[in-house]
Amino acid sequence: MIGLLQRVNEAGVTVGDEVVAAIGPGLLVLVGVEKGDGEAQAARLTERLLGYRVFPDEEGRMNLSLTEHGGELLLVPQVTLAADTQKGMRAGLSTAAAPADGERLFQYLAQRAARLYPRVQSGRFGAHMRVALINDGPVTFWMRAAPPG
Repeated sequence: MIGLLQRVNEAGVTVGDEVVAAIGPGLLVLVGVEKGDGEAQAARLTERLLGYRVFPDEEGRMNLSLTEHGGELLLVPQVTLAADTQKGMRAGLSTAAAPADGERLFQYLAQRAARLYPRVQSGRFGAHMRVALINDGPVTFWMRAAPPG
């Protein structure tokens, strides 16, 4: 399972004319689910997203996690993060989880995060979303909870 984590001043997701999620300062995480991913990878990614130190402390060093900082978390499903881009001029999605598995694991991740931290919102799986953000820093990290094998 892949998470592209971005520290933001604000972020939001719109589907059609409806704003389905909006946050202030916190993290926007684009989430890709790979073949072979399961609940263990979703649990590990959740742990890392909530605990990874990306916010500045009193001295300006990135020493505070989302939970210590108190910001919000916006999770957005993005199948293209799991694409194979190694050859050719078009991404292949054969490395991404099947849509039903991807949706189930994204929902598991979102629900687990919401149980552990009260300030979680998410985009809509399978929808054409417009994602807006103001990146803070910019600070962006790519993290992966690899499937077994």
